[in-house]
Amino acid sequence: MDKPTVLIVDDEPVNLSILTSLLSSDYRVRAVNSGHQALRAAASEPRPDLILLDVVMPGMDGYDVLEVLRAQPDTRDIPVIFLTALSDTVDEERGLECGARDYITKPIKPSILLARVRSQIDIKQAREFLQSKNAYLEAEIARRMADNEMAQQVSIRALAHLAETRDPETGNHILRTQVYVRLLAEQLRSHPRFRAALPPPTIDLLAKSAPLHDIGKVGIPDSILLKPGPLTEAEWVIMKTHSRLGFDAIERTEADVKKPIPFLTLAKEIARWHHERWDGSGYPDGLAGEYIPLSARIMTVADVFDAMTSARIYKPALPMTQARDFIGDARGRHFDPDVTDAFLGNFQRFVSVARTHADPLTS
Repeated sequence: MDKPTVLIVDDEPVNLSILTSLLSSDYRVRAVNSGHQALRAAASEPRPDLILLDVVMPGMDGYDVLEVLRAQPDTRDIPVIFLTALSDTVDEERGLECGARDYITKPIKPSILLARVRSQIDIKQAREFLQSKNAYLEAEIARRMADNEMAQQVSIRALAHLAETRDPETGNHILRTQVYVRLLAEQLRSHPRFRAALPPPTIDLLAKSAPLHDIGKVGIPDSILLKPGPLTEAEWVIMKTHSRLGFDAIERTEADVKKPIPFLTLAKEIARWHHERWDGSGYPDGLAGEYIPLSARIMTVADVFDAMTSARIYKPALPMTQARDFIGDARGRHFDPDVTDAFLGNFQRFVSVARTHADPLTS
């Protein structure tokens, strides 16, 4: 292992010689005789692990040198011990206030010098060890969080596609609605009514949760889910149960973990209440206005726009402008007025997403 490097700065050759002799057996010693040389040496390799700095020197004195050292990112953390013949406590206090780690008065006692040099070197090495460990731990935490995020995303997509396999005509519906939800949430974030409820992490969770909005459809019989024509009243009653089925499935998943998972909380809200209406005429619980969770109100607009503009075997896709007009006309009845306004303000971006991720049937 390389010896620690000590830089000695003193304008007296005798002092440089004595200090070099005392330290050279345990340290790599570099010696310079002026403040300007000290700054060049501190910034060059091998970088000093400690600087012994004389206070009283012609030109730049020790205080001047220390001020420059502390102002430079590459040298600000190098510990400095002041060496001085001055014994006034005011001088010592000034040196410590300027950032010196220790203060040794001349004439120097070898045992005191060696002990204080070793102490500062040990402290520096311990600090660097902790910084290295912290950097490693931070990198490891970031890696594991990224792995968990990836596993989470894969699990969500797998569950969403499970629902999609039961209803193969939905195509890119999952992807489109996920993007629509993010667009709406980001637009609403600047609105005073929603600013506190939609910080960036929550928007990310909303987008992450959106693909699970129709997970309950896995519990709907094929005879109803895949029916090519309009549903009967009895069939429609069964179809509407998919919102509760999705909520219950996610809630059972939550019960398997020891602490709440925020995106599952949002996923439950979206799954159960994305068919509620602002005026209370929706299902399954007939919630109205602010009683409908914001996540579900956002999902409702995204889901309706995509359903209207996507072709199915039982209906053609409607023109996007017609879907826009329908949502605008239903402002304050079917949809939250402010969420509707966010949609209308983002309409061209919705159109772009719809065309970019169009289903083969409609492209």
